[in-house]
Amino acid sequence: MIRSYFRSVSRVLPFLVALVMLSGCGYNVMQQNEEAVNRAWGDLESQLQRRADLVPNLVATVKGAANFEKETLQAVVEARAKATSVQLTPEMLSDQAAMSKFQAAQGQLSSALSRLLVTVERYPELKATQNFRDLQVQLEGTENRISVARQRYNQAVQVFNFSIRKFPNSLTNSVALKLKPKEYFKADEAARAVPEVKF
Repeated sequence: MIRSYFRSVSRVLPFLVALVMLSGCGYNVMQQNEEAVNRAWGDLESQLQRRADLVPNLVATVKGAANFEKETLQAVVEARAKATSVQLTPEMLSDQAAMSKFQAAQGQLSSALSRLLVTVERYPELKATQNFRDLQVQLEGTENRISVARQRYNQAVQVFNFSIRKFPNSLTNSVALKLKPKEYFKADEAARAVPEVKF
């Protein structure tokens, strides 16, 4: 009877040990954290797409202004085309070169839109139109949402990157998952330059 008891325990014990080890290995935590990064990236992409969708309406509204600078509009149209052509899938979020290319395209669109809005200042009749004001408010709101989405994405990346590096998750990752750290969404190079102030 004791022998059969020990045989039963010896058959079940490896499964119990494996279950306990798996619950502490971080496998599920790393998977959950990667999904959080993917969700945050999707939210960010959604806001970037919203901005890209506003650009044609903004350009069409501005085109109606007499003598408006065509080069400024052309720069916005080209920057939008480039920004929407550079796509990143969740699998590419660990690729530094792909992320840099994506961020550069988005930065060019932001810069072109900023130049457009500065140029509009010289056209009070355009600024006075309701359609332009509505588009400007939507664009400003979208830029704020993009900023929040970037922060949330970077927070999710931080949690994920730490989860694949900490022990014992790092062992599980090196043996079973082989997940790579995700790239942060960094500030545009132009944003790092100190603005020149003249009085």
